[in-house]
Amino acid sequence: MASIGTLWTVPGQGKGKTIRSAAALAGLKIDLPESYVHFEDNKKPEFLSKFPHGKIPAFDGADGFKLFEASAIARYVASLAPNSNLLGSNAKEAALVDQWVSFADSEIGAFTGLIFLLVAGRITPYAKPVHTSFAERQVRSLKTLDSYLATRTFLVNERISLADLTVASEIQRAAGVTLDAPLRAQIPNVIRHFETIVNQPQLKAIYGETTYLEKALAFTPPPKEKKEAKPAAAPAPKAEKKKEVAEEDEEDDIPKEEPKAKNPLDSLPKSSFNLEDWKRAYSNKDTRGADGSLEWFYQHFDAEGFSVWRVDFKYNDELTQTFMSSNQIGGFFNRLEASRKYLFGSVGVLGETNNSVISGALIARGQDIKPVVDVAPDFESYEYKRLDLGNADDKAFFEAALAWDLEIGGKKWVDGKNFK
Repeated sequence: MASIGTLWTVPGQGKGKTIRSAAALAGLKIDLPESYVHFEDNKKPEFLSKFPHGKIPAFDGADGFKLFEASAIARYVASLAPNSNLLGSNAKEAALVDQWVSFADSEIGAFTGLIFLLVAGRITPYAKPVHTSFAERQVRSLKTLDSYLATRTFLVNERISLADLTVASEIQRAAGVTLDAPLRAQIPNVIRHFETIVNQPQLKAIYGETTYLEKALAFTPPPKEKKEAKPAAAPAPKAEKKKEVAEEDEEDDIPKEEPKAKNPLDSLPKSSFNLEDWKRAYSNKDTRGADGSLEWFYQHFDAEGFSVWRVDFKYNDELTQTFMSSNQIGGFFNRLEASRKYLFGSVGVLGETNNSVISGALIARGQDIKPVVDVAPDFESYEYKRLDLGNADDKAFFEAALAWDLEIGGKKWVDGKNFK
């Protein structure tokens, strides 16, 4: 059997399993790369020449047709075998397939990903109310699904469709994050449906064994630093000691405050560019225009004392709801608090739900960005590229990021935050 193409994915990726399962049920052969290292291979020129966004899953068809975004690939693969029922047998069934695929992605899968990142400390400082809200919304969705499946074997008709495969992939992913024993007891029909799908003879090798959590993942706060034991109090000076000796002893007993470590950025030569004045100008003026904040910036900027950078989130394929991506930017800025007097930022979310990026611009003290941003534990989750304001493209990017009208690859700015 000839292969229809190559699917770039990582082992165990839920959305990749959906596509592979669709191919298996449709009787189609789809190849996987011999080896793939995420965040390495998808950044190589040969991959980017085919898929400039660098996102997986990505499909490279045998006929040269290329496609990314998991739902689009799965639908395309399913369409190659029209008699497989994967997309339904009429317009109404096709609409139901789309409904449940979207529901699985946005109402179940999205919250699995958000909760995982939250408890792992990879987005915004952990907040119990946020975690609880995400969990409650996912439980509500699972109960809706359970109620629907109470009188049905499959989601659309009497045969497996792409909707069933998508739901099964998201349930398997949730099984290792949120779907603990107490929750599983509340949704028996969902679990029955899931076990039915993943144990189909054609699919068992793709889904593999499912390990169910007994208790949902929870946030573990970092251990507090142990305080050193206070030294024992010095004995009281004897009366016969000379007064001046007693005074010296008393002085030694007074705890001396350790001098604060000086930030190396404070040792840089004085700059004519006042960052606080710039922040005020940016806040009080229109960004563009003859008397705008950008005009003020170009009149006062000191390229020897400060540098301008582009910042991009490395893991855009993990982003889901745009409002949560905006909150993530806010969390990153909160963790940069120690560098407030050395840094200005304008960073935003571009795109739409399940198809967005985080990008923007920074103005930093000095010529090296690392001493400014490494105060944030997650600074390595972002890539930093020095911008040359003498270059037309770099200048246009910088101005658009500050004006909040930046557009990248057709994705428009939908929300943003400033670090001032």
